[in-house]
Amino acid sequence: MRRILLLASSVVFVDTIFFAALVPLLPHYVHTVGLSKTGAGVLAAAYPAGSFLGAVPSGMVAARAGVKRTVLVGLTAVAVCVLLFALGDRAWELDVARFVQGVASSFSWTGALAWLVGSVPASRRGEVIGTAFAAAVGGALFGPVLGGIATVAGTGWTFGAVGVASLGLVAFAATTPSSTPEEPQPVGQLARAFSDRGLLAGFWFVLLPALLFGVLDVLAPLRLSRLGLSGLAIGAVFLTGAAIEAVNNVVVGRASDRRGTGLPILVGLAVSTAIAALLSLSSGAVLLVPLVVLAGVAFGTFFTPGMTVLTNVSEARGLDYGYTFAIVGLAWAPGAAVGSAAGGALAHATSDAVPYLALAVVCALTLLAAWRSRRSAVLTSGSSSPTVDTA
Repeated sequence: MRRILLLASSVVFVDTIFFAALVPLLPHYVHTVGLSKTGAGVLAAAYPAGSFLGAVPSGMVAARAGVKRTVLVGLTAVAVCVLLFALGDRAWELDVARFVQGVASSFSWTGALAWLVGSVPASRRGEVIGTAFAAAVGGALFGPVLGGIATVAGTGWTFGAVGVASLGLVAFAATTPSSTPEEPQPVGQLARAFSDRGLLAGFWFVLLPALLFGVLDVLAPLRLSRLGLSGLAIGAVFLTGAAIEAVNNVVVGRASDRRGTGLPILVGLAVSTAIAALLSLSSGAVLLVPLVVLAGVAFGTFFTPGMTVLTNVSEARGLDYGYTFAIVGLAWAPGAAVGSAAGGALAHATSDAVPYLALAVVCALTLLAAWRSRRSAVLTSGSSSPTVDTA
């Protein structure tokens, strides 16, 4: 199990590095490629849009061909896309490379996480998901630093070198033992799972933080750049927030196993509502910098309990883990894409305060609904799977 945990953590770490590296580079591309705030949002949304397109196919491949083959396809394609992004110097080239990278990453994420969750007992599910997401946050930690380095050393050399190095993970995955499903599940079983209210709740608690991060990752670096922060300084801001978030993910995962998913979800919603409202009011770097750090921690609180809910409900329905993490991709991708593209466009048409206030309202309404449902089987379940609701 330790080898699989290391592999899964490494996969999500590498994928997240390249996803997060764009954050401090957005001001760079605004100046060098001529992107508007809307164009920056489209570039940021290209990756999750690709991930959404690849979600169901990745689940089908994992459920039919096995998790190892799914991971190998994804890792190889990601490395190629990173090299293409490194060479891009026009907006459409960057958009296409990020889009295809998102498709490829959906395969590596789905395969790696399905591989991991299928190798551990239910009583440790939240803990290993939290550990894997701590590794993902580690990628989010290093990603902005890598992007900051690229603003100095050049995107071609920086991403080219790391893209070649990432191919080592392909060999690691190829030599890790795995099994192939004996009776592949039909994709119709995935479609029927969406009739379950518990699964829809878990789906929302993965989509919501993706929406929050999508807006933050576009508006915050552009605003910080206008306030005079360099690419390296912007990377340092996001690095600090991600460092705290990495520790928080492990703590939240253990809490979800022992006390259920309800408490971390309620706390995350309450804090996120306040942070989103405060972001709409901030105008100077003195206030904005700590708010961006706190936002990363608060928004990230939902991921582990949301995924725990999804895996518990999916297991109760007998759903293959490949399909389970395809659902994660279907939830995360539209949230990140809409947050980046619509958030950037709305801010361009109005001001940064408008999308932040809209997010505060969404979090507040979700908090109210979650509080009313706090005693439900979905939010109180920890290591045991919740009752299946097919209504």
